[in-house]
Amino acid sequence: MELSGPVTLPVGPFRLRPWREDDVNAAFAALVDPDTRLWNAGWVRTREDAAHWLERRQEWTLDEHASWAVEDAATAVLVGSVSLHSIDRDQNDAEIGYWTVPAARGRGVAARAVDAACQWGFGTLPIDRIELCHAVENVASGRVAEKAGFTYEGHLRRSYRYGDGVKHDELLWARLADDPAPLL
Repeated sequence: MELSGPVTLPVGPFRLRPWREDDVNAAFAALVDPDTRLWNAGWVRTREDAAHWLERRQEWTLDEHASWAVEDAATAVLVGSVSLHSIDRDQNDAEIGYWTVPAARGRGVAARAVDAACQWGFGTLPIDRIELCHAVENVASGRVAEKAGFTYEGHLRRSYRYGDGVKHDELLWARLADDPAPLL
């Protein structure tokens, strides 16, 4: 089932907006960053790979995902990405993924974007639980989860193969629709 269409969400000094074809160069530059490649899109190596990655994020389907480019509201410069994915209408849950460009790290971009996507998902989709998983070694993602109102739930052993080709242990976090809003 198709959603009514991509939406733009204001998030303080940032904005979540639908991905556009003209984002390909900025997305490519971000996706080949070593940290982004390691923890997110290790398969993106060329501009054509980035264009394929971008095409997938432009498709909004209730059974799959809703994805946004995160941009600085004042400059319209791309600072990150956030996606609700693995949306499961039967179980009423979803997963969330995100990244930020190197220049935006440590500025609260990811936590704000994740919170906004969660609020939108809880208010729009038939979901009441959103899971966030990250490699144990990706300490920054743990900080994002905590700041965005997620509760730590467990340690998953050798659960996901990341961009380095190795299956890493992950930490599992979740946020429920009736959890208190984070103080961002």
